[in-house]
Amino acid sequence: MTDKPIENIEDIYEKMGISRKVADYCLRAEKKLSDRFSEADRVAEINQLKVLDAFRQCKVSEACFMPSTGYGYNDLGRDTLEEVYSRVFHTESSLVRPQITCGTHALTVALSAILRPGNELLSPVGKPYDTLEGIIGITPSAGSLAEFGITYKQADLLPDGSFDYEKIRSLINSRTKMVTIQRSKGYQTRPTLSVEKIGELISFIKSVKPDVVCMVDNCYGEFVETIEPSDAGADLCVGSLIKNPGGGLAPTGGYITGKKEYVDLCAYRLTAPGLGKEVGASLGINTALYQGLFLAPTVTASALKGAIFSAAVFEGLGYRCIPDATEPRYDIIQSIVLNKPEALIAFCKGIQAAAPIDSHVVPEPWPMPGYQSDVIMAAGAFVQGASIELSADGPLTEPYAVYFQGGLTWYHAKFGIIMALQKMFEEKLISI
Repeated sequence: MTDKPIENIEDIYEKMGISRKVADYCLRAEKKLSDRFSEADRVAEINQLKVLDAFRQCKVSEACFMPSTGYGYNDLGRDTLEEVYSRVFHTESSLVRPQITCGTHALTVALSAILRPGNELLSPVGKPYDTLEGIIGITPSAGSLAEFGITYKQADLLPDGSFDYEKIRSLINSRTKMVTIQRSKGYQTRPTLSVEKIGELISFIKSVKPDVVCMVDNCYGEFVETIEPSDAGADLCVGSLIKNPGGGLAPTGGYITGKKEYVDLCAYRLTAPGLGKEVGASLGINTALYQGLFLAPTVTASALKGAIFSAAVFEGLGYRCIPDATEPRYDIIQSIVLNKPEALIAFCKGIQAAAPIDSHVVPEPWPMPGYQSDVIMAAGAFVQGASIELSADGPLTEPYAVYFQGGLTWYHAKFGIIMALQKMFEEKLISI
């Protein structure tokens, strides 16, 4: 026997475990966001046309979907996809491969390709994401850059989130070979960097030392604005295909795009010196990579709407949200400072319960490799770990901030936030 159809949205929510009080509060918050959502749709349309134009200019055809195996010599689909990425990002060359396992791997490939013993790496935006600490050698780790005689310096952001230009100038020296700029916030409560601000920073760094290679970790930022860091002077842009540019369809992979001489070095590091981009089989996933990129602008807009909605919902209850519900958006991540570990855990339980996959699973904090404290992660995704899909996570340390992102559709992102609030409501961690 099947359930009778329900047409009223509040009744559907109630059937799915959402109380009337929680639903009414969230729907009231949504009604105030029409202008923000219209702007997200405007950006999505521009980016959709940009991607479509790249497909047309590169003459993408059915032959591009044919798989290759073994060495992958003369893989038309792989090579054409890299040309598409170069047109979308307005760069000389791109490396888009399933052999790049994640965003951290893509960054590692780029760092290892450019830096040599005796060189120094500079972060002008403060502490990098936790998983890079072992790669750089901030946290001692086998195979780190530090083991190869590569040193590291960082300039922290000023209290207002702006760049400390004088400190940056003082740290740039004859050994400074590469600058890494993390666009998104990671497990921090600092502002995400706009492409415009990144461009200003790169321009300053190049004025001090023109031959410095400027790399931007573009994870979570693709297609949020109408331009990318490569349009603002970045020598390399690096990201993951199971985030924004994969559109929720890419099953794995990462990309590196930028100046040809640096992308070639990255290809030699990924495969082998002398082989570079010539090898690397696509293994039958080209269709998903193409279609995912094609859908990426609208999928990103859905995730962006979810982030804006979450800020409006939780800000209305007195929580600090970064960015807040009115500020411009430069990535899909919403940070909500929940102040209590119980609140962080309850929020993640709600996101998991709203997932299409493993909704019956209850997430628990655990010592995840590469992180300095226990981390709780909620994600019932079609692609394991795909943070363009509805997900939330956070370290079990003060101020107990949750980092919410993703949602292949706006409606799913919306329901995820409502369920997160419901779980906190049930545990009497909030009152409405």
